[in-house]
Amino acid sequence: MNDAVDQARPIPAGWPALGLAEATALLTQPGTLFEIETVEIDGRPVKAWKNAPPTLMHSFLAGRAHGAKTFIVYGDERVTFEAFARATLAFAAELKASGVVAGDRVAVVMRNLPEWPVAFFGAALLGAVVTPLNAWWSAEELAFGLKDSGSKVAVVDAERLALIQPALDGLPYLERVFASRTAAVPVDARVTTLESVIGASGTWADLPEGVMPGVAIGPEDAATIFYTSGTTGLPKGALGTHRNAACSLVAGLFSLSRSYVRRGEAPPQMDPDAPQKVGLVSIPFFHTTGCNAVLLPALVIGHKLVCQRRFDAGEALMLIERERINSIGGVPTVAIQLLQHPDRAKYDLSSLELVAYGGAAAPSALVGEIAKKTTGRPGSGWGMTETSATHTHHLGEDYLNRPDSCGPSIPVGEIRIVDADGREVPTGEVGELLAYGPNIVRGYWNRPEETAQTFVDGWVRTGDLAKVDDEGFCFIVDRKKDIIIRGGENIYCQEVEAILFEYPGVAEVALVARPHPVLGEVPVAFVSVAPGKTLDVEALRNLTVGRLAAFKRPVDIYVMDQPMPRNAAGKVLKNDLKAMLTPETDA
Repeated sequence: MNDAVDQARPIPAGWPALGLAEATALLTQPGTLFEIETVEIDGRPVKAWKNAPPTLMHSFLAGRAHGAKTFIVYGDERVTFEAFARATLAFAAELKASGVVAGDRVAVVMRNLPEWPVAFFGAALLGAVVTPLNAWWSAEELAFGLKDSGSKVAVVDAERLALIQPALDGLPYLERVFASRTAAVPVDARVTTLESVIGASGTWADLPEGVMPGVAIGPEDAATIFYTSGTTGLPKGALGTHRNAACSLVAGLFSLSRSYVRRGEAPPQMDPDAPQKVGLVSIPFFHTTGCNAVLLPALVIGHKLVCQRRFDAGEALMLIERERINSIGGVPTVAIQLLQHPDRAKYDLSSLELVAYGGAAAPSALVGEIAKKTTGRPGSGWGMTETSATHTHHLGEDYLNRPDSCGPSIPVGEIRIVDADGREVPTGEVGELLAYGPNIVRGYWNRPEETAQTFVDGWVRTGDLAKVDDEGFCFIVDRKKDIIIRGGENIYCQEVEAILFEYPGVAEVALVARPHPVLGEVPVAFVSVAPGKTLDVEALRNLTVGRLAAFKRPVDIYVMDQPMPRNAAGKVLKNDLKAMLTPETDA
């Protein structure tokens, strides 16, 4: 049974033992794991983690050192670090024999299968630019990604092969396709089964040890193209470097250590003989967070990753108990679904140590619910494809103390809040969030105009509206494009959504604008119901009275008995919700 605590953990008396700046200085001083150095990137000085793996090749070698420990669990399949390494080197050799060289794009288009990291690192070891494509894209979208990136090779699963096969004639740059887990007979000469090269995952341990390709790779070399997962417009390929990829790996460890130091405790030490930590993967590897903030840290540190074919809260609860999962992460809806699942109390979740999320707005009430109903410490952060995942982060007491914040910037990064003219605004005032650091990508693949608009002197213009408090904690207020302007008054969606989420039985909330002939726009709320719950719309509406100005309150609340439409990154597709509305006609 679940032994979760009965009430929210109180913030310890006397906390914090150290201020944020003091804790950061202590952890990043010379000689420490998190020591910071200054490097030059594109002629600009940038702070960087001195001890981060310089390239993906170094991350691969660090992972292989974990040998016989389990790396990936997928259903009944279990792959060790050494088996993964052998399969990767075998695939790298095949790619090299196929003519893949440094700079070529190799697309990886599949679910979170054990083959995914094999394809990713097999290409990376050759200096190729690995291009993970969204496995949930349509056939047309996948064809766009393959064409836009100019991928020379694609590694796909059976479902993606079926989608792209009709488009192959229109992709002359695509020379080879490796298809995994397909029973279909390839109808194109370019298509080869991946198993003919590396075999099934259960046989990888029997492959030859393999040899490293011996390609010279540097930290500033191009490593990846991750496509943006925005909710509007065509996706753009963010060109990342090897240094970019490693930044979130160290940032996550730092944030955990800082939370201990802030309490006046010594941070945990990495002990290779300690029981292996286990993480449940609920975010796709093709997303920059799934790759850089989940897959890479697990590989380098030696954690076991348990993958689901597709996230299912009921199955996740079973896996937490069976595999003794220590950490879960993803978008906030993952944590919400676990907490609200009717069978939650039937499972032993006492192994949980961390419940973290990012990638989408999280209701401020969620942190308290995690503290009340699980043994895991809550964590949150902010990042985007252009920041190679994590750029701000905090957890534990810092998050409990500031549930509306996504945390301070990582020590090697900087944030700035500016007005419409690019001038910094005073502390506590709202403006556009800009970010700078060793994790900022080079720009957009073959999009010079968009690159010039978004990246200015190394700073990325995020399109997020935010404010920063006097200690450096960042508070995301809204997306610039999502602000609702009612009769000249600004309404920040997240403020309203957070209040509505507090009502029992609410699973998800999204505030959108409905056109109005006089006021311009008015706010309308969509609310989805948690399993087995019912909602009193009038009581839900009354929750905002006295807490929100009248102009901010939703004029209508639509209750949905199904999940909100979301993209693969977990972001609500507000345009889809707006399409369900009819314009206001009353004056």
